[in-house]
Order: sequence, then structure tokens, then C-alpha cells
Amino acid sequence: MSMSVAYVTYADPEGLDDEKETALAAWAEAGISGRAVRWDDPEADWSAFDLVVVRSAWDYVDRREEFLAWARRVESVTRLANPAAVLERNTDKTYLRDLPVPIIPTRWVAPGESADLPDLAEYVVKPAVSAGARDTIRTADRDKAREHAARLAAGGRTAMVQPYLDMVETEGETSLLYFGGRFSHAVRRNPMLAGGSAAPDADNARADLRTPAPDQLALAERVLAGFPGLLYARVDLVRLADGAPALIEVELTEPYLFLRYAPGAAENLARAVLEHAS
Repeated sequence: MSMSVAYVTYADPEGLDDEKETALAAWAEAGISGRAVRWDDPEADWSAFDLVVVRSAWDYVDRREEFLAWARRVESVTRLANPAAVLERNTDKTYLRDLPVPIIPTRWVAPGESADLPDLAEYVVKPAVSAGARDTIRTADRDKAREHAARLAAGGRTAMVQPYLDMVETEGETSLLYFGGRFSHAVRRNPMLAGGSAAPDADNARADLRTPAPDQLALAERVLAGFPGLLYARVDLVRLADGAPALIEVELTEPYLFLRYAPGAAENLARAVLEHAS
């Protein structure tokens, strides 16, 4: 009897999830009976699946509490990957403050705090609960950056204020993909600094395969050591002005996985799914 696994998605009228068929085909080849199901489908019987895998739940941002409640319900009747506690922690970027690794220097402006900002050449201001570049601005105007941070905080959201790094455009962001705790592949991604669709990464899926440097691999593994038991992870890195790698964020909820960019990537995921559900 084949293993039954849910590929968790969202209402996707524009077909932005271009990894779904790739993943499901690899799962079928591995003997997995996979089916795409919307996370908010009221008719879904999650207990019928051996494993529920969160993939393109790209509309959760405006419904975060509903999404997390769904995750906890699913976890009460079957296995969920990644676990609900990981999803809750990872969907609020304040988790970055607790990681023992270098991150992009960040000024956090919580609700009720004043938005006093350092003097920077350029600012990137974004909410701690967001996806892709949604509600994110890049500006050289300190007053505009402060106003945006204050507006986010006034709306009950924690704002993140960071320096814009030129290395994002020259070297680019490096994303390292891990399935079942094993490194699968890495890509150089284009930066996302404006706009924000329901499917943040699918809109920016132009990337090139990249061989990560030893210091990038070492940093990624330090990050993931704090998140045991993951099915999938994407670690996004950038180099600082001094050349040292720093963490942008670790994507453990609904990251685009660049499955079509690396030979064997979809098969690597399928193998990890089999192991995770057994």
C-alpha cells in the first residue's frame, strides 16, 4: 500500500506554484500517493494522510493566526511537516534575534517604540510578519524610512530596519536547500525589494545554480542545528561588506525550493518525504 501524503497549497488561480507537478511526479515515482490540497479546504480530511507537507500556502500572511490554528489541528490527527511549533516561530522574523549566527544588522521597532533610526546610506524597512517583499521599502530617505517603520508599528506590527547591501546586487543572495537534514542544492537568487504578491518566491524564481562556499555551508548548518526534525529548509545568505556571510532568513514554512534548477532535487525531496513519514 502506498503512502498517502498531502501537498499543502492555497487557492492559486494564476497557477503561480510551478513546483507542484514536479514534486508530485517525483513523489509518485518514489511510491508516494501525493495529492494537492488547499490548507483552508473545509472538506479536507487531514487524518486520511500519513503526512501533511506544507508547500505553497502563500496566502497565510494576512491569516497567520488562522493558519497556525490549522497547523495545530492537523498535527493533532497526523504528522505535519514542518511541525506547527516551527511554523509559528518561523512566521515571525523576530526569531532572527535568538539565533547564534551573524544576521544583517537590524533595528527592531515594536509597537509602542519610537522609530529612531541610525544614519545609513540606504534603508530597507519591512514587517517582521510578511512574505517576500510585501510591505517592504528601499529608500535613501531617512525620514521616509522612519515614517514607514512608525506606520508598521502603529498598525501593531514589528518593523525591521536594515541597511541595503550592495552585495545583494553584485554577488546576489545564496539560498541553500536542505531536505531531511541533508544539503540538496543551492542557487543564486535575484533580490526582491519592492511589491509583494501572494506567491513571493514564484514571482522571483529566476535563479542560477551555485556551489556554496565552505563558510556558507558552515553557517547554514549552524542555523539548522537549532531546528531539529525538519523535512525541508531554505537558508538565505548574503555577504556583508567585509565578505563574511550573514543570514537573511531561514525559510521553514512555505519556501520556493527551486526543484527544477538542480538535477535530482525533486527526488531528494521525495526521499526525505518517505523517510519523514515512516
